[in-house]
Amino acid sequence: MSGVLAMILAGGEGTRLQPLTVSRSKPAVPFGGSYRLVDFVLNNFINSDMLRIYVLTQFKSQSLYLHLKKGWNLTGISGRFIDPIPAQMRMGKRWYDGTADAIYQNIGFIELSSPDHVCIFGSDHIYKMDIRQMLDFHKEKQAVLTVAAIRVPIKEASSFGVIEVDENGRMIGFEEKPKNPKSIPGDPDYALASMGNYIFETNTLLGELTSDAENENSSHDFGRDIIPGLYPHAPVYVYDFSVNQIEGEKGAYWRDVGTIDSYWQSHMDLVSDNPPFSLYNRKWPLHTFYPPLPPATFTDTSAYKTNVSQSLISAGCYIQGSKINRSILGFRCNIAAGSEISESIFLGDVKIGEGCQIRRAIIDKQVEIAPGTVIGENLEYDRQRFTVSESGIVVIPKGARVGF
Repeated sequence: MSGVLAMILAGGEGTRLQPLTVSRSKPAVPFGGSYRLVDFVLNNFINSDMLRIYVLTQFKSQSLYLHLKKGWNLTGISGRFIDPIPAQMRMGKRWYDGTADAIYQNIGFIELSSPDHVCIFGSDHIYKMDIRQMLDFHKEKQAVLTVAAIRVPIKEASSFGVIEVDENGRMIGFEEKPKNPKSIPGDPDYALASMGNYIFETNTLLGELTSDAENENSSHDFGRDIIPGLYPHAPVYVYDFSVNQIEGEKGAYWRDVGTIDSYWQSHMDLVSDNPPFSLYNRKWPLHTFYPPLPPATFTDTSAYKTNVSQSLISAGCYIQGSKINRSILGFRCNIAAGSEISESIFLGDVKIGEGCQIRRAIIDKQVEIAPGTVIGENLEYDRQRFTVSESGIVVIPKGARVGF
């Protein structure tokens, strides 16, 4: 895979995930107890044996940079790298204007590597993908650009780029975030949506980026400008993500975790009766940074016994005489006796006092909750203190002290 260069767009501000993104970029948001969102796309490239990777960062990138430095360092291995690249501002003192501008401002890294193909992927989705299969499709079709796509319910399609294809898989229509998305022919309840993952033939990419940069009327975005301008006169193909096969997996799973509700639901998928996304496939290991911590510890008291069911408990957690159901606890959480936690996500370093009742909540890092506190039962009261999502998920921000 020496002819392939990966450029991961990891500068997302993630405003719809606030308050989880107040102090970190969206790709740095913890997920699944032990991971961060960026880990999933990185694992896709590593497990696909593609080890020349630039990670383009931008907003609030410090925690993301430290995570990459501690957990994803390939220094010393010739020709293989995972390098975080902060906004260079080589085109002036400004942030990236769009996804295409982000790549254009770093075009020198592409020219330096001289790849045959450039993979441009997002960093904030939960999925597993053997990218080699998409690359094989791209080469077979002799495409200048291949866009990965997935079926989404028509009611959700306005959040994505909506694609039309012919019988051979060639793109014949594309509209970014349309108000009235077109459904798949013969399937009115679904649309074909772009996953934001692209494989470009290098010369085409360089030419399109240069032309786009010179266009003052462009928004410098792949979905709004590059793709709509390219597919009518060049072979742009669409790769059906549902056909991607990974040994040991039940089928294709992909979730956009752009909102608090989708973030919470993706976690609930992990602890459902029959999880559609597995963290345990040895054929597709999920690497991340693991701090040096002891195993999770569970103890009883004279008055309370610990009961943990359908939950994921990370290293360093200390659970004492508590009930935990359908919940995910990140590193170093401490739950005192008599507390009950259900359908909740703790991002790590959370301390829960005795006798607390916490339901359908997301609690960020370094939060301390006083004994006897109730969260998630009286949403009107919770809204006076915290962020509450449309579906009633209570979110407590990083560093909060509740009930003291």
